[in-house]
Amino acid sequence: MRISAKAEYSVRAAIALAAAPGGPVKRDAISESQGIPVSFLENILTDLRNAGIVNSQRGADGGHWLARPAEEITLADVIRAVDGPLATVHGLPPEATRYGELAEPLRDVWIALRANIRVVLEQVTLMDVASGHLPNEIVAAIADVE
Repeated sequence: MRISAKAEYSVRAAIALAAAPGGPVKRDAISESQGIPVSFLENILTDLRNAGIVNSQRGADGGHWLARPAEEITLADVIRAVDGPLATVHGLPPEATRYGELAEPLRDVWIALRANIRVVLEQVTLMDVASGHLPNEIVAAIADVE
């Protein structure tokens, strides 16, 4: 799986909002703390607002904040808001792929891959990352790799 720069920046921006002590956070503060170019961040925040993940208010007292509690927003929610589906094959859902007889089982591999990506990204919330306490299943998966 390839994580786009936009998806990675989006997750980092959302985590910054989750970790904020309350009240709106200025775009420039997010940009500076996360090292995200302001012009790129503007587009990300617009996508997150359109997806109902972030709210915003203009003005001196304005800024951005999460539209729902951080423990209700998964990494999958954020990535889908900016990049669309978590796993596609040539822009299509894996189950829409068609192969000749020899490669037909490859379709099932893509479906399984998407399912496993979902298991991780739909389980981890912004609060999990912002608090530094990942779900036990994720910690166990990391231990299996090391």
